[in-house]
Amino acid sequence: MIYQISSGQGLAECELGVAKLLDYLQTHYDITLLDASPGYYAGTFRSVRFYTEADLSEYIGSVLWICRSPYRPGHRRKNWFLDVHLCEAARISAFDPEQVVFDTFRSGGKGGQHVNKVESGVRAIYVPTGQAVVCTEERSQYANKQKALSRLQALAQKSNLDQQAQQKSQNWRHHTRLERGNAKACFEGMEFRRI
Repeated sequence: MIYQISSGQGLAECELGVAKLLDYLQTHYDITLLDASPGYYAGTFRSVRFYTEADLSEYIGSVLWICRSPYRPGHRRKNWFLDVHLCEAARISAFDPEQVVFDTFRSGGKGGQHVNKVESGVRAIYVPTGQAVVCTEERSQYANKQKALSRLQALAQKSNLDQQAQQKSQNWRHHTRLERGNAKACFEGMEFRRI
């Protein structure tokens, strides 16, 4: 499962809290860091995304860190909120040439009388997505099939990239949804001790 820890639109203290929560989780669970958005200070993060097989549902939602600000010692505020949520993974499908259906037809264009005698034009349909391409540039049906296959593969790759970008954008929108209060887990002090 892929999780994201976010400081929301929080201050540098929240960004430090993201780094501390990530360290805490790494010491207790097997975690693979996928990407991170660095914070204002070195070693802090605006957000991090990571993969783990562990069930972290007890952390999903708001996480409260109670600590005096290490950056502004005279500041009265000591409650800093972080957001943890489960990310949906983009559905990426591998292109399978066996799932392509070809339809041939006589094509116009170059080739003289050959054009009127042979079905060299190709329409290729990728069954799982319904995407279709037409290829009539080449004189041979085989060459048109090869071109159609490569075009369908390019369309499938573009579709996968679009889904990944859309999912990343959706995850980024969680930065503005941080709920302050109703914390699922609470931590205290610079040593980030769970209470």
